[in-house]
Amino acid sequence: MSPKPTVEALAPLKFVIAFVVVAAVAAAVIVVPALLASEPVSPNVLVVETRPNRAGYDRSCQRERQCVFGPAWSDDVTVPGGRNGCDTRNDVLRRDLTRIVIKPGTRGCVVLSGVLTDPYTGQQVVFERGKNTQVHIDHVFPLAGAWDLGAADWSDDTRRNFANDPVNLLATNRTGNLSKGDKTPGEWMPTYDRCGYARRYLQIADDYQLAITRADNRALSSALASCPG
Repeated sequence: MSPKPTVEALAPLKFVIAFVVVAAVAAAVIVVPALLASEPVSPNVLVVETRPNRAGYDRSCQRERQCVFGPAWSDDVTVPGGRNGCDTRNDVLRRDLTRIVIKPGTRGCVVLSGVLTDPYTGQQVVFERGKNTQVHIDHVFPLAGAWDLGAADWSDDTRRNFANDPVNLLATNRTGNLSKGDKTPGEWMPTYDRCGYARRYLQIADDYQLAITRADNRALSSALASCPG
């Protein structure tokens, strides 16, 4: 009969078993979130592999340009705030700024000054009309991204409404807005209130039947996981 292995002889085997168990647990920790993130974050929003590059996007409204989303901040729209006698930019400033001062004689339209709590960074920014350019109006679902992910097939009226829809607009700090540019969530996410940003982005995608990419889906899924409750 062969002699029983000693404790010393079994020690290397115990080490190997322990290593295999730890490696398996680590793999599960890595794989499970990846699988969850591959599920559509919203049942109403189409997920595509990558963002296509649709020809024809042009935001400029200069002569002989396509101006595919219409003139900037047009009041000639049918979304909330449209045809109220005030341009879309000032509508958003009045909504998003605090301590606002309205220019006399503009029927309550033009904002002279106010304070913004930037929704992308949480920082406070002072706005003064004509004296700084630190407050921008951002399209949450960027226009170029929308063009690539569905808007190229819309009517001119729908695109003009989209560009001026207050649900898709936020007053933001200039730095954050320029950093975001035309990036979608797979390429850029705010450092502040990612939950609110993700919810708004998906609402817009659902309202206008816009697609999101797999990278967007992963980023939005991660952001929604931070939502309270």
